[in-house]
Amino acid sequence: MTIPLERHTPAANPLRDPADRRLPQIASPCGVVLFGVTGDLAKRKLLPALYDLANQGLLPAGFALTGFGRRDWTNEAFAKMVEQAVRAGARTPFTEATWRGFRGGLRFVRGDFDDPAAFQRLADTLRELDEHRGTAGNQAFYLSVPPSVTPLVCRQLADAHLADPPAGSWRRVVLEKPFGHDLASAIELDAVVGQVFPQEAIFRIDHYLGKETVQNLLALRFANEMFEPLWNSHHIDHVQITMAEDIGIAGRAGYYDGIGAARDVLQNHLLQLLALTAMEEPVTFGSTDLAAEKEKVLSAVCLPREMGHHTARGQYAAGFQAGLPVVGFRDEDGIAADSRTETYAAVRLDIDTRRWAGVPFYVRTGKRLGRRVTEIAIVFKPVPHLPFGAASSAMSPNALVVRIQPDEGVRLRFGAKVPGTALEIREVSMDFGYGSSFTQNSPEAYERLLLDVLLGEPPLFPRRREVELSWQILDPIEQYWAEHGAPEPYAPGTWGPESAEVMMARDGRIWRRP
Repeated sequence: MTIPLERHTPAANPLRDPADRRLPQIASPCGVVLFGVTGDLAKRKLLPALYDLANQGLLPAGFALTGFGRRDWTNEAFAKMVEQAVRAGARTPFTEATWRGFRGGLRFVRGDFDDPAAFQRLADTLRELDEHRGTAGNQAFYLSVPPSVTPLVCRQLADAHLADPPAGSWRRVVLEKPFGHDLASAIELDAVVGQVFPQEAIFRIDHYLGKETVQNLLALRFANEMFEPLWNSHHIDHVQITMAEDIGIAGRAGYYDGIGAARDVLQNHLLQLLALTAMEEPVTFGSTDLAAEKEKVLSAVCLPREMGHHTARGQYAAGFQAGLPVVGFRDEDGIAADSRTETYAAVRLDIDTRRWAGVPFYVRTGKRLGRRVTEIAIVFKPVPHLPFGAASSAMSPNALVVRIQPDEGVRLRFGAKVPGTALEIREVSMDFGYGSSFTQNSPEAYERLLLDVLLGEPPLFPRRREVELSWQILDPIEQYWAEHGAPEPYAPGTWGPESAEVMMARDGRIWRRP
């Protein structure tokens, strides 16, 4: 007689809270369709990030990756390209066991974006993956394509019924910045995508929000009693947010010319950092509550009263950087000789709330600057009384600096007495660095963001309203610049045009030299 085996339901672990974000979360059965799979972003970031997730056991066993492109590739040729990208760019070690499992889910569909038959072939491929890999009809469509192509791809997905999830499944779309080139185009783009996918299925990626230190900013503020009481206009003099690069446009002339530094970086990365720095504590760190607080900040941003006094724009000229000759922006391949596109942008913004009344936020970004660095500097007011007299008169204000890249960490600058019999005060720093404080490496931004897409958890993704508010801030500045001549030239390896220094001097302040 066969004795049936009793089926036991595992007892719930009282120590395992499903809402505990310290626990690793593994995506349910699913796949990713990558448009633009042969592009630089896919090879350098997306493919290595997906492999790293698989290597950490965070993707389902039957995960599938489908590439869509014009190359005349077989699945085997596509797999070879993916392997090369993974070996060159993965953060975790390459292992044959992980690669075999990952390789089994690779597919390639050849076609043009305007070819309906290609999208039917894609639909057939996804059905095959549902059957043989168990992807359960769950697919994320990652559009690593120029913004001008996004509406076409979305319409093709709709016509092929690929945006319609089977019962009990999901379909999501991932959009790369820029989300339009002004407010009108952003609204138009969102309308097109919104006709195909519901808002909760649209993920707008800003890779800066996936960086470890950006998220640490929330922990720094809200998990520590020592900082939040000082995080207001009573104690803070001003805030500087900097994203500087020491390279030129690096072959991106086709994208960059006509876009410029403000649209490329300020409208998205820097305004998101401003919102996270200035927002009130959210009820939870879920996507709805977090986005609501960011939207409040962006809606309270005030533009400069005098654009000419509180904005600056520049364009790098020819010269030397790190001892090597470099060409000017207008001499780069593909750039017009009379281009008025800025490679440097700086703006003063104020936030009309009780917490931040009278505290200016200075945001700047540029190429061919002194070094590659991204940071948020909270600069405190000087002490109201100096009992040390001349011993402390030359000391700079206290500052709390959140370093986002390249050396992720936090630095606190304050005054201390120099050892000896004389009373002399000197600036010193206390440093926290991720590399020296934790044994594990920080995940790449795209690892975290891609996993959040597959989990359906969008707290790190800007919502439609945030994008629109950001364009409402930038559009009047861009209009003023368009009406007031060309950007000011600046030498490579410096920290931007002279007008940026004058802008700060008018307020009695100076830029930090990171």
